[in-house]
Amino acid sequence: MTEATTATNPNTANHPAPPIGPPYEIPKFDPPKMEIPAAFRELADKGVAQAKVHCDKFQAAGNEMTAILEETYTTAAKGVAEYNLKLFEIARANTNAVYDFACKFVTLKSPSEIIELSTAHARQQFDRVSAQNKELLALAQKVVIEIGDPIKQSVTKGFNKIV
Repeated sequence: MTEATTATNPNTANHPAPPIGPPYEIPKFDPPKMEIPAAFRELADKGVAQAKVHCDKFQAAGNEMTAILEETYTTAAKGVAEYNLKLFEIARANTNAVYDFACKFVTLKSPSEIIELSTAHARQQFDRVSAQNKELLALAQKVVIEIGDPIKQSVTKGFNKIV
């Protein structure tokens, strides 16, 4: 059995493998050499120069817009942080008000005192929440204006530069 696997095939022993690929050489084609008229060359040069000018304008406008967006993002982050701090301040004030109410409530002795304290507390809370909502609205408007105006101005300025 080993003799059969080690024996060589007499048909392929003396013949080299055929080359891979076509048996002929691929012809080379050189493009014809043509003279481009000077008017066409000048027109192409003007087109390239105009394209470069416009490309530079677009790049400058893009860089300016990027800088303004970075500044706007920073402003927005500061505004959001300020808004969140105001929310924490409001939460602290409301928590203190509820704590004060609870401390007073446990010392009351009659139902009329309970009704009087509850009514007074409800009125104070309504006034406090109204004032807090006004503060939050004013703060949110301030942040939106601080963010929106520079973007509006920069977009207008950028498009005016391009056009």
